[in-house]
Amino acid sequence: TLFMLSYSLFVFLQLERQLLMQNQMRERQMAMQVAWSREFLKYFGSFFGLATLGLTIGAVRKRKAALLAPVVPLSFVLAYQVDAAYGSLMHRMREEAESIMVSESERLALPQGMPTFESIEKSRRAKAHLTSLLER
Repeated sequence: TLFMLSYSLFVFLQLERQLLMQNQMRERQMAMQVAWSREFLKYFGSFFGLATLGLTIGAVRKRKAALLAPVVPLSFVLAYQVDAAYGSLMHRMREEAESIMVSESERLALPQGMPTFESIEKSRRAKAHLTSLLER
């Protein structure tokens, strides 16, 4: 019984470490995503500024306000990138995801249900058998 107790503790600690590691990896991926948004914003912001300046000069010189039309969709992209890089986009997405998990959990079901050891082994054996047939 002492062995079983120590083994259970070992399994528990191993699972806890695995969960902590997965959470750290998730946090790092989210940080990379925010960093990417901020880096992209630098380049897109510069492009947007130069494009707006050039289009404005062209519109004034040719007296055609229609030349400013591309600024409208570009401003939406710029606003989205600012929100992703420095705003509350991530928080709103997290809240929406939590709401979906609570009220629309049926949308999250995997096709053919949760993978089991048996289903994984069956798939692995089928692939191994197929590989051996192809090698002949």
